Amino acid sequence: MRYTFSDCVLDTEEQTLTRSGVAVPVEPQVFDLLHVLAANAGKLVNRDEIVDKVWDGRIVSESAISARIAAARKAVGDDGKAQRIIQTVSRRGFRLIAANIEENLNTSGEFAVSKSTSFPKLRYAKAKDGTTLAYTVTGSGPPLVYVDFFPSDTLGAWEEPSERPLIDALNARFTLVRYDQRGCGMSERDVERLDLDTVTEDLCVVADAAGVERFAIHAHSGACLTAIKFAARYPHRIRRMVLVGGYAEGRLRRGAHTGTENEIFRTMVTEGWDKPRSAFIAAMMAAYMPEGPSDMVRSCAAFMQRNTTTHNELLDRDMINNASVLDCLPRITAPTLVINARHDPVHPLGQGQKIAAGLPNAELLVYDTANHVPIPGHRLWDRYVDDIMSFLSAD
Repeated sequence: MRYTFSDCVLDTEEQTLTRSGVAVPVEPQVFDLLHVLAANAGKLVNRDEIVDKVWDGRIVSESAISARIAAARKAVGDDGKAQRIIQTVSRRGFRLIAANIEENLNTSGEFAVSKSTSFPKLRYAKAKDGTTLAYTVTGSGPPLVYVDFFPSDTLGAWEEPSERPLIDALNARFTLVRYDQRGCGMSERDVERLDLDTVTEDLCVVADAAGVERFAIHAHSGACLTAIKFAARYPHRIRRMVLVGGYAEGRLRRGAHTGTENEIFRTMVTEGWDKPRSAFIAAMMAAYMPEGPSDMVRSCAAFMQRNTTTHNELLDRDMINNASVLDCLPRITAPTLVINARHDPVHPLGQGQKIAAGLPNAELLVYDTANHVPIPGHRLWDRYVDDIMSFLSAD
């Protein structure tokens, strides 16, 4: 049997554990403990059952159990503070709470391609101009709106290895609202223009349709512009905000050399967007994610290319490259975590510093990497998940 949860695969036949495709060495008792929890995913497993399955009923100390739980959490990229995968139920036991536990074994006895057992149902909202916006609501807990970078696919992300691990982590703690911007994914793609004011109001429409009044926001890259503008326009609605790889000024608002660089990226999109495995798109993605891992970058590129047209991708790039939200920053009151890469070659650290310095209640985390945003499989991925979960879970 093979159990898939979060970004992990536990193979009981091969006695292996992998995380983001990388083998993780575990002691036999730790493996057995994970097997017990995965086989009972979502259910409380009491200490007596753990002792029976892992130690064959022998008498063991509380410290021994605690040590194995800690080792199991570390193996799957969790810890006792976050508890996003293995939850402690005080004085009762433990529960594996990752949102997408799957048992993969087909009728011929061969392992099947992983399919989510918690695939969400798509919902639709109407923007003020009648444009159809697709969104999903999953998980449980305090509301969190995920403002994804363009182009996204709120359904396809559930089968995309560069997207799913973070979705699972957030689902475990929050009522997660995800949506596709107009022009991409499952939202209406027939758009003539994109502007930041309209896109910001689309976020408001989705939040209203999902029934969330006050919520946290998590935003990536160019989507941080939308999040910042929304938080300035509706400060009473934002509880906390995480901005990852964001910038206060689009490329064409920054001055020297950015016009030439922008034209290079536009050429890459024009020549390669509608061509699978295009060398132009590979080069563009390498500029954003020079540290890889390369298989995850390729998967992300193919995913993005499927999610919109060349025309719409260029519309979005024109919108974000000409935008500035510097005047919005002083009006935002919510606690904000700003995460930027020290060596980002596309959007320099100075842009993250401008955001953090301009917000009245912000803190800046600088990651020592050249990747524009963290991706699964990178050496900083676990830290990234821990950082955002700790910040968003604070009172």
